[in-house]
Amino acid sequence: MGPAPLSFDATLRERVRTNLTAFDRREYPGSDLRAAAVALALLADERGEPCFVLTRRADRLRAHGGQWALPGGRLDSGESATEAALRELEEEVGLSLLPGSVLGLLDDYATRSGYAITPVVFWADTASPLKPNPHEVAAVFRVPLAELERPDVPRLRRIPESDRPVLSIPLLGTHIHAPTAAILYQLREVALGGRDTRVAEFEQPVFAWR
Repeated sequence: MGPAPLSFDATLRERVRTNLTAFDRREYPGSDLRAAAVALALLADERGEPCFVLTRRADRLRAHGGQWALPGGRLDSGESATEAALRELEEEVGLSLLPGSVLGLLDDYATRSGYAITPVVFWADTASPLKPNPHEVAAVFRVPLAELERPDVPRLRRIPESDRPVLSIPLLGTHIHAPTAAILYQLREVALGGRDTRVAEFEQPVFAWR
């Protein structure tokens, strides 16, 4: 028997907030990587189904062009992870939220391309349309949270370049890879399921190393 259907309501919001508050999140211990943040914005689609925001990066971008990603980027000088995630949400997809919309944070994830990413979870209780910035985002999607509960999530495979398994999630007719997939998997495990699941050991595909 599968998990109960999710509803975008106060019960879900408090469930996520409670699970994240109880989670002993891990910060990246070093200072050798550049600090970055991504936004896990929870919002409803046109049917009222709870979703998260996912983007396809513009092909013209020098770094990771055309790849699937959560809204986010490097921290500006003096910015916190939450401030950066809020700024990137507005800049990339036109979603303006207040600091009070933060439900909590997940573990930092160190990438092969040189970043320590802090995932920030937001509750977007707004019906505002998403407006992708064409300079940064080719397309933006509201992906149902229920997609993360499928029995084929996550998928793991081995590559000759690493002794760590590459994690991916089947979404939108393709496969989303770590780091985005690792962060989404931890969102499912921790924020939705209340499980103390870590994802630092999951590898990224070689094309994401640069």
